[in-house]
Amino acid sequence: MILPIYVYGWQLLRKKSEDITPDYPNLQQLIADMFETMYKADGCGLAAPQIGLNIRLIVIDGAAFADENDPNDMLRTFKKILINPKIELSGDEKAEEEGCLTFPKIRESVKRPSKVKITYLDEKFLPHNEEYEGMAARIIQHEYDHIEGIFFIDRISSLRRKLIVGKLNAVAKGKAECKYKIKTYKK
Repeated sequence: MILPIYVYGWQLLRKKSEDITPDYPNLQQLIADMFETMYKADGCGLAAPQIGLNIRLIVIDGAAFADENDPNDMLRTFKKILINPKIELSGDEKAEEEGCLTFPKIRESVKRPSKVKITYLDEKFLPHNEEYEGMAARIIQHEYDHIEGIFFIDRISSLRRKLIVGKLNAVAKGKAECKYKIKTYKK
């Protein structure tokens, strides 16, 4: 089932998310719904707060960023379910343009460390400890920020934020056009 994506304006998106346990209700269906929602919106990652749930759950599929000419590009098979993740960052910071389903049509250059170590549980609650760099590390960091209550726009300069305040207000008021279902904040 395709779920509405909560857009900028919801206070829930600013809350630090809670860990979940294996008895979380309908978890496998939720994961399937999150992937379906992410694909419908042409996203490469989706965190549970973006669908209105304050839990530490992320789905990722980096295939859209794979190099077509490189059959060994790890992004081709970079599909993950991250439950209760924790990360450690390292490496030089690099600026790259990012977008976000919570901020339709807004893209900004964001500096992030180039490497990430992540510990998480998969959908069977088996533990994993992995390291990534490049685009995979960036996707993980972006989605991880969501479960920490952080937006990618928090990582841009205050001047850039001032320059896009009109766009941000339009998103918060539901005036952002996008091809996926959104849920705007109503007072």
